[in-house]
Amino acid sequence: MSQARIPGPLLALAAAGLLLFLVPLAALIVRAPWDQVGPELVAPETTTALGLSLFCSLSATALALILGVPLALLLSRTTGTVRAVLRALTTLPMVLPPVVGGVALLLAFGRRGLAGAPLYTAFGIQIPFSTAAAVIAETFVAMPFLVIAVEGGLRALDHRYEESARALGAGAWKVFARVTLPLLRPAIFSGAVLCWARALGEFGATITFAGNLPGRTQTVPLAVYVALETKPEGAIVLSLILLAVSLAILVGLRDRWLGA
Repeated sequence: MSQARIPGPLLALAAAGLLLFLVPLAALIVRAPWDQVGPELVAPETTTALGLSLFCSLSATALALILGVPLALLLSRTTGTVRAVLRALTTLPMVLPPVVGGVALLLAFGRRGLAGAPLYTAFGIQIPFSTAAAVIAETFVAMPFLVIAVEGGLRALDHRYEESARALGAGAWKVFARVTLPLLRPAIFSGAVLCWARALGEFGATITFAGNLPGRTQTVPLAVYVALETKPEGAIVLSLILLAVSLAILVGLRDRWLGA
């Protein structure tokens, strides 16, 4: 059976849409100072931003795994209005402007914030404009990607395995650790990779809540923003790094998305 032909006007619009994606990426690659990539990569400000980005993004991913997997389990086991409300709250950071998320975090964890004021008064802990603030901001923005992936994996599970384990006398925690969690490994892996990639590229919430302090909160996206005004070559090299990471993740996970 032959496939239906695409009308000419729609094909032209599709080509225009494709060019909208391709032209900026091609411009970044063509205009890149390839002869300066090596020196820029080993420059102190570049290595510092890269190291801090890796630390913050990996820490955010670890925190998202600790909090997000149980949250996904809760979402998969609830129904009706409760699930709708919980899912809306969980996925809100995906559609919320990152700067607004940063403002919300500042009002929550600042020295006069809802949670920040008691922490500062009782323990002298000040979270904003610190490396911890960068990790929290990245977790806030990136964790929904993990939660959605794991929840989808939970809903696709064959729950007969869990029922068999319970019938054999296994408790709730043992069923989760020995049966559910191993079956969820593909979904957890995919969600963790997406979460890490989103955390690595986070900008708005980070600069609002953590600031732009070199060696402390200046991650790669923030370094790109600063370098655009003072050192465009460095900004392009850092952009190429983020582009390569994003492309590798998209290619690596394409089979999982197509299968879904």
